[in-house]
Amino acid sequence: MFRAVREAVVWVVAGAVVIGLAGCSGGGEGGADGKGGPSASASGSAAASASAAAPAPVSLARLTAASFTDGEKVGMYTASEYALGVPLGENYTASPAVCRPLVSLTEGATAFDPVAEVHRRVDIPDEILGLTVSVQLRSYAAQGARGVMKALGAAGRACAGGFTEERAVARAKYLKVEPAKAPGVGDEARAYRFTILDVKGEEKLYEYLTVVRSGSVTLAFRAEIAGIQDVGGVPAEIVRAQWEKFRSAR
Repeated sequence: MFRAVREAVVWVVAGAVVIGLAGCSGGGEGGADGKGGPSASASGSAAASASAAAPAPVSLARLTAASFTDGEKVGMYTASEYALGVPLGENYTASPAVCRPLVSLTEGATAFDPVAEVHRRVDIPDEILGLTVSVQLRSYAAQGARGVMKALGAAGRACAGGFTEERAVARAKYLKVEPAKAPGVGDEARAYRFTILDVKGEEKLYEYLTVVRSGSVTLAFRAEIAGIQDVGGVPAEIVRAQWEKFRSAR
């Protein structure tokens, strides 16, 4: 399992996906009569509208309150904090680069770095080789959360035929990226099923990624298992429990 060693290394806190917020230019080539370009008042109104349309970021304190707590029960699963860092970090890259959001939810640039982020691990403690779900909540300023979803969608389309995940200690060959059933919550949601070749190049492994956006926050869930079983997706009870807690804490 390619990600089974993720707690054996110190992770780099993830950067955010950059999708530029379209600016409203007050310039133009118009003359003294103002023809050929927007007026200053029109530009100011457009800029104000764009600013008003951007949801406010959520603070770290509120995001933490909206996340699973250490030891919290989620059905037959238990949530915990990561002892040595977090998954979906900047040390995960991809070739071609357009596929990077599928492995790290970032493109490596910093214009839309998250304002706050919280990471939790959800699993069955006694099952060492059982299912693990990495849960990540991130809050963004401006249009950062929308940018994450846009880049993720572009990666899902461009990388359907596979790509290579690259990091310092290993490479993973993704054979296929397929859309999966996304939950009907939040402002938008995307889900993917990954078919991955094991390190020996002999067997196929399966992982799932679900990402939900609500305003300025993304809730990401990455499901994996140390074996060749296909778990069929991120467990619905984990997504539902985290979504309900997030919604009630806002």
